[in-house]
Amino acid sequence: MPSYLQIENISKSYGPKVLFQHIDFNINEGDKVALIAPNGTGKTSLLRILAGKDSSDSGGKVLFLKDIRIAFLEQEYAFDPEKTIFRQIMDSSSEWTAHLDTDHLWQYELRVHQLLTQFNLTNPDKPMKDLSGGEVKRVALTQMLASEADFYIMDEPTNHLDTDAIEFLENRLRHSRCTLFMVTHDRYFLDRVCNTVMEMDRGSIYIYRGDYMHFLEKRQERIDNFNAETERVRNLYRRELEWMHASPCARTGKAKYRKQAFWEIKERADDSYIQKKVDLSETQARSVYLGNKVINCRDVSFWWEQKCYLRHFTYNFQRYEKIGIVGPNAAGKTTFLNLITGGWKPEWGGTLEGVIDRGESLKVGYYHQAGMQFKPGQTVLETVGDLHLLNRFLFPHDMLQNPVERLSGGERRRLYLLTVLMQQPNFLVLDEPTNDLDIVTLEILEEYLQEYKGSLVIVSHDRHFLDRLADHLFVFCGDGVVKDFVGNYTEYRTFIKDYEAARKADEKPVQTQAKVKTASARKLSWKEQQELKALEEKLPQLEAEKAALEEKLSGGTLDPAQLQEASTRYCSLQEELDAAELRWLELMDL
Repeated sequence: MPSYLQIENISKSYGPKVLFQHIDFNINEGDKVALIAPNGTGKTSLLRILAGKDSSDSGGKVLFLKDIRIAFLEQEYAFDPEKTIFRQIMDSSSEWTAHLDTDHLWQYELRVHQLLTQFNLTNPDKPMKDLSGGEVKRVALTQMLASEADFYIMDEPTNHLDTDAIEFLENRLRHSRCTLFMVTHDRYFLDRVCNTVMEMDRGSIYIYRGDYMHFLEKRQERIDNFNAETERVRNLYRRELEWMHASPCARTGKAKYRKQAFWEIKERADDSYIQKKVDLSETQARSVYLGNKVINCRDVSFWWEQKCYLRHFTYNFQRYEKIGIVGPNAAGKTTFLNLITGGWKPEWGGTLEGVIDRGESLKVGYYHQAGMQFKPGQTVLETVGDLHLLNRFLFPHDMLQNPVERLSGGERRRLYLLTVLMQQPNFLVLDEPTNDLDIVTLEILEEYLQEYKGSLVIVSHDRHFLDRLADHLFVFCGDGVVKDFVGNYTEYRTFIKDYEAARKADEKPVQTQAKVKTASARKLSWKEQQELKALEEKLPQLEAEKAALEEKLSGGTLDPAQLQEASTRYCSLQEELDAAELRWLELMDL
């Protein structure tokens, strides 16, 4: 395989802080590399240097194979808020389209429309200013993928994406022959897309060929070997320290090199990896008691203008349960959190019906997506005075006096998380806590939350995070409907895929079984029985229309106007099919 990228002797510092120094590595054609490092150690800086957006302090070389095409996905996508989605992509793609003739430009535009449809952005004329954060990320990904570049450089590609978008991107990259170099905190995404893990640790680069589990095993071996060598050096240091403490007469005539070597040994003896094992004994001792009554919801509904975000929701939250919340963007997950925690105010607008009854001992800790505002000049230690938490969540002593504004985005998110945890809440709500957190921090947070003595509610698109923590899921299905699924996220996705596959493979037996169950239950009214019968006839028709549309959309034969019409129908058809399936399930449960 030819070498696509060769890095030699590059370095980056900000003021006195050295991010990395004199690093070298090589990426070959077909490599799919994930870069792992704690926040604040220069991952984004390294990607920007590779993409030509920044430069190395030490000169060095960034050598790409001649004539390969490179596309760069930054964390924050720069866009004109007044432009439409399609115009934004095309105007930002001049480096890919400037040389194209009319036929090839038409093919490029067609590819953009197809990707937008696959990312469920079915209105390319929608203004960019009206998009959510997740929609903006999908626009950025469409622009990158439409280029069909040889080498993709991606900084946190899954941030702000819902699960459907993540899985589409995952499958696209996994089956692509492209070469890529990316930073991601999504461990499932990493495992299924990448064949190499690159770790940047203490300014050095370590390469691990294989999946994420192989990386964890080999990294631990490296740390164990390093610490064993450190212990050997410490023993030597103790002997040299005794010599240095001896009387001046005893050192007379000794070689100067030994004195110099002593300080080198001391520096090495002080250097070791601290195993980040979270000790919860101190924090749990101060935890707030949670009574039997937590939050009881009875027939709760919430409307904003003409849209229903929660419909007849009834549930009594239990002590110590861990709930994951999943569903597409804009399905009402954050609205739900604001309602149950008391964060919603009537003056904000909307109509709330039903009863939300909170226990007297309830103490809520709420980690918001938007983060928090820090005071100018405020230091890390002034923000979080709990040295135990700061140390365990990777804020060493030499960072405690750093102003918060000098921290990286991920470090600020981690510090904000600690401001929530230090309050010792007994009902902890985390809204997308994994965004911008590095993998090392995520592992520490997971360990902390597994032992957390309180009720936990998590909104997240991080499948690994939910699998490790959630006992059951609230699935937001749209139109205010929330289903309770007992099991972790992987079990839920498997259930959905198996259900859909079984229905498509053998539609008639499924319908026959439904009729038998309906007859035996004898709980449906005559009107409901007629509705169920109509649904059983309608579902196969909708599925057939969906399959025909998918074939047209992927065929590459539609002109832009036809593609727009088919995309719009596909979106409305999917909503109609989802609603019909949901109603069928509701009638089956009666």
